[in-house]
Order: sequence, then C-alpha cells, then structure tokens
Amino acid sequence: MGDTSVENNRNKEKKILCLHGFRTSGSFLKNQLSKWDLPTASVFSDFHLVYFFTLFKWEFLDGFFPAGGKSEIEGYFPPPYFEWFQHENDFTVYFNLEECITRLCDYITSNGPFYGAKFKTPSICEIAYKEPIKVKSVHCIGAKDWLKVPSEKLASAFEDPLIINHPYGHTVPRLDEEAVKKIRDWIADVSEADSHVGNGVLNENNSAIEKAEETLKECDLREEESK
Repeated sequence: MGDTSVENNRNKEKKILCLHGFRTSGSFLKNQLSKWDLPTASVFSDFHLVYFFTLFKWEFLDGFFPAGGKSEIEGYFPPPYFEWFQHENDFTVYFNLEECITRLCDYITSNGPFYGAKFKTPSICEIAYKEPIKVKSVHCIGAKDWLKVPSEKLASAFEDPLIINHPYGHTVPRLDEEAVKKIRDWIADVSEADSHVGNGVLNENNSAIEKAEETLKECDLREEESK
C-alpha cells in the first residue's frame, strides 16, 4: 500500500499565485500568459489540458489600490487597472508598501498554501529575502526591459533559478522552441518532485511570511533612523 499522505498530496489541486505589473490587472496578466499555449509552441502540449489545470490552479490577484495615473496598456487592454503600492519618480520613496506586504501575507495565509508565484514587478518581493530562496522559479528577462537589472537581481535571490532571456521589453514573451522545452521540463520536474514535498510548500509559505514580517520591522527601523 502506498503512502496515503503522499497520494493525497499528489492529487490535491496546486495553487500558483500570479501578481501583475504596475497599473495593469490580473486579467491582463492572464491574457499575457496565453502566449505560452499556442499550437506552434505550447508550454503545456505534453500535458493533458484537464490534468494540467487540475494539477495547478492559477489565481490572478488584482492590486490593492486603483491605478493612480495613466496605464501603459490603455487602448490595448480594457480597464480597470491597479497598483500594489506607490512611489516617487526616482524610486527612493515608497507609499503603502508595508500595507501591501501585510495584505499579501494575509491573503497567502487565508487562501494558501501556494506552490508557486508569478511576479511581473520584481521590486514587490526582492527586498523580502536575504537568504537564497530554495523553491523552484522561472524568470523571463527582456534585453530591452527597463527593469532588466532588478529582474536579474531578483533571480539571483533564488538558489537554482531557470532564466529565460528574450529580446523584448517588460512583457510576457512569446517563447521559442528552446525556451518552451526548458519550461516544459521545469513543469515536469515540479510535478515529479511534488510527490516528495509533503508539507514543504506550506512551510515555505510560512517562512516567506516570517521573512516579510522581518522586512516590515526593518523598514520601520530605517524610517525611525531617518527622522
């Protein structure tokens, strides 16, 4: 007889939390990811579609604040648009960042555990980690992306990141055959490793929340020191 807890873990729906970029929306990110399921180059072609979406549940969360200005996707994708926090033009002063982190932690605690996260804005999570993150990750980094350097910095925070370089800007790219194979292999590895995970993902979620709380305390301390 097999291990019942392992079997239940294998059959349980896995959640992936998807967080959109600046002044866009969860619906826009979902639309962008549809580029990865084309007949000519599908990330998911080796997986039975029903099985894949049974294995993974994608949650596309909207930012907690309505867009406070013009969105770069106006005229291309319909509103409403959202943002996670606000900042000065030189990115030296941030507003509502602590509230954003707190609300994200609450959401993860209430709706998790999550087996992965998809970020369009590197700065939303890069400051929360000082030690290498051991979970598997994929990072799409564009040669013309104005966030290329922070995206590379974020990827370096992970222990063994899969980096997909592409020639475009700040977008979810269309993938060539080589990139499709890499991501399909990555998905297969995640699916295979899941039978050995047990409560590891839940522990990783709790660890991430603890680190976020430490970051909030550090932000408060720096704010006090700057006064």
